Amino acid sequence: MSSAISPALVSRIREEAGAFFRSARGSHDWDHTERVYRLCLRIGRKEKADLGVLRLAALLHDIGREEEDRSRGRVCHGKSGAALARQILKRRGCDARTIRAVVHCIGSHRFRRGGAPRTLEARILFDADKLDSIGAVGVGRAFLFAGEIGARLHDRAVDVAKTKPYTREDTAYREFLVKLSRVKDRMTTREGRRIAAGRHRFMTAFFARLNKETDGTL
Repeated sequence: MSSAISPALVSRIREEAGAFFRSARGSHDWDHTERVYRLCLRIGRKEKADLGVLRLAALLHDIGREEEDRSRGRVCHGKSGAALARQILKRRGCDARTIRAVVHCIGSHRFRRGGAPRTLEARILFDADKLDSIGAVGVGRAFLFAGEIGARLHDRAVDVAKTKPYTREDTAYREFLVKLSRVKDRMTTREGRRIAAGRHRFMTAFFARLNKETDGTL
């Protein structure tokens, strides 16, 4: 299923969205958007979703990220991105139904700081975005982010209750304990759950090995 959204419009939106990432951190750069885009289409085809809405939502879902990074997490990029997307889509002449659908996807893709995703397309974007935070890609992104903020390489004895994000103790392993280990249980679609299961197994095995290697037991 797909809305009557032309390839030309998708191409223009891709170009406009990409401009928001010229100075983006590597952990949340345009490559992340492209991976989420591909996952959205993969899951969307399985779930028989509106691929037109998904294409636009995936390309625009993180355009508020720069503002969130500047605020060190105080601004929700889902909310700010939804407002920016509404302006862009209106300017591009999109119909009101498509705008509402895309804006809802973006505004709810974080879930923790927004309303729950109510539509199939919003649930798929949510799943695709979270899937890119786990598995081999997720491990790489976690270490990349830790490096960006000056965190330590590893601390297996980390007490997450005594640490804060964006500090030296905000390691990839802390991110795994606090958030990434729980992602598979938050999937909202059947295909999302299937993909998450394999990625979770790999990621869990990686951090178990990392603990042994840093202990010198392996």
